[in-house]
Amino acid sequence: MPRKGMRTVFFSSSKDSSPSPSLSSRPSTPLHSLSETMIAENLQVAESVITKWDPNSSTCAKVTSLFYESRTEAMEFLKSVKDLQRSMYCLLSHHSSSHLLVRAQTLMQIAIKRLEKEFFQILSANRDHLDPESISGRSSLSTASSTSDHDDGSEDDLQLTTDSISEVEQASTVAMSDLRSIAECMISSGYGSECVRIYKVVRKSIVDEGLYRLGIEQLSSSQIHKMDWEVLELKIKNWLNAIRVAVKTLFSGERILCDYVFSTSQSIRESCFSEICREGAIHLFGFAESVAKSKRSSEKMFRFLDLYDAISNLWPEIETIFFFESTAAVRSQALSSLIRLGDAVRAMLSDFESAIQKDPARSSVPGGGLHPLTRYVMNYLSLLADYSGSLSDIIANGPAPVQSPLPESYYSSPSWVDNQSSAISVRLVWIILVVLCKLDGKAELYKDVSLSYLFLANNLQYVVSKVRTSNLRYLLGEDWISNHEAMVKQYAASYERMGWNNVFSALPENPGAVASKEEAKEHFKRFSSAFEEAYRKQSSWVVTDGRLRDEIKLSIAKKLVPAYRELYDRYRIALSDEKNVHGVVRFAPDDLGNYLSDLFYGTGASGSTSSSSSSRSRGWRSQ
Repeated sequence: MPRKGMRTVFFSSSKDSSPSPSLSSRPSTPLHSLSETMIAENLQVAESVITKWDPNSSTCAKVTSLFYESRTEAMEFLKSVKDLQRSMYCLLSHHSSSHLLVRAQTLMQIAIKRLEKEFFQILSANRDHLDPESISGRSSLSTASSTSDHDDGSEDDLQLTTDSISEVEQASTVAMSDLRSIAECMISSGYGSECVRIYKVVRKSIVDEGLYRLGIEQLSSSQIHKMDWEVLELKIKNWLNAIRVAVKTLFSGERILCDYVFSTSQSIRESCFSEICREGAIHLFGFAESVAKSKRSSEKMFRFLDLYDAISNLWPEIETIFFFESTAAVRSQALSSLIRLGDAVRAMLSDFESAIQKDPARSSVPGGGLHPLTRYVMNYLSLLADYSGSLSDIIANGPAPVQSPLPESYYSSPSWVDNQSSAISVRLVWIILVVLCKLDGKAELYKDVSLSYLFLANNLQYVVSKVRTSNLRYLLGEDWISNHEAMVKQYAASYERMGWNNVFSALPENPGAVASKEEAKEHFKRFSSAFEEAYRKQSSWVVTDGRLRDEIKLSIAKKLVPAYRELYDRYRIALSDEKNVHGVVRFAPDDLGNYLSDLFYGTGASGSTSSSSSSRSRGWRSQ
């Protein structure tokens, strides 16, 4: 029989946080004062405890759990093993030729075999109590840690601990305490490798099973690259749901358990945790890098940002949990995924800007309404603004984009320059400017200048509205919004001036001035023709924003209706005896407001001015 106990009695590691067993196990009584007789007595006491639980001594001892049957006996068993180890140290130092050394070695092997069995049984029987979720959810390990220092085998400390925590935590606390006690005993006795081997096998199966239940699949980069986007997006969503649980619960819980059970040895803690979790963690974070290398398009950017956000937000936990040098590959993989995702996002943002610039110039919309390019880009940017934190990091960490400097008007406010001009703010402002320049080119496609201005007002109003109602407002600032709202008003004013100038000029400068009947008839004829032409031309035009639509119509009505009403009231009686008065005076003042209210819905001239001539004449006669 190999004399393993003597060979490994000095088992220790230079990285261990506690002194070597050979030193920590020395008895308080001087070694030279312990006679061989006294050692024999100690061995006899240990033998009575250890042989009772020899798995080969009886069927009962083989199938029964020592720690389950009697914790008092379990603590006594551990104490006997430690006393046995001290006796073996004395024999090696002063009585190396004694026959007692062989007897002690035989007892040690029986004891270690029992402890191996107990260690495995506790790990296996308490899979539910030692699951990462239960462990990581503990409010603190400090209370449980207090049970680790009971070398005398007392249960009083454990009872005080379990009384102070919830019933749910008690089972895991007891199991963790027992595992720690066994691990300390086996390590100090020189049998740490046997303990570690059992721990790694059982716990790695639990971690691997946990990743499987979270839906983390073993997918190669080539498999990911060949997937249709719809399928890959489902994989990404599942990964996003799993990553937080994997890091904060699965890996964190395993790290806590490892640190606790093997608290006496840093090297063992590191070895166990690394072998149990490293492979699964590398594969977990490697998925994000594989996705980042897949075929990209602007539509996929948000999923890439979700992946970036998930890893970035968990980075403090990743650094803490995988702190060991042996788990540096996990940190490296997570960082590599962030870098790859950042590169992909920057490339997609450049592709997005390039697509805007390549939008065909000869594409307009009927009625000067909202262009699809405006809607698409602003919806896209408003969603991007929700990722402003990650985007700022990504853009700031990448090379500066090749683009023309922004106009000085964009920096008119010192506060915008000081507070708002972050990397992401400048980039988004630039993209919006590119869109507005494209819209300027599209406005030139309209033959009617007033319709061009209406088109610009519509689209700029949509841009401003999306900025104000999304997180873009925090990136672009109130000054940017105010400046562009003023531009909307300028476009609307230009539309009004160009589109209604002929109608305004058809009214006399002084509608209340005295004029002959023929002059009055001429005024009404000119006005009616100009109004009908303007209405007919603009009946299919569109103002998409309700508030802007009302503001434009109200502004036109304020300029038009009062002046026309004054003309109307001044000559109503004088022209009342005309046979064809409804052909001369085709509108009552209130009619103008009704016609204006029908405008800018893009419905066409469904209610033409001539269709209501009879009702207008009746209104004229009755007034």
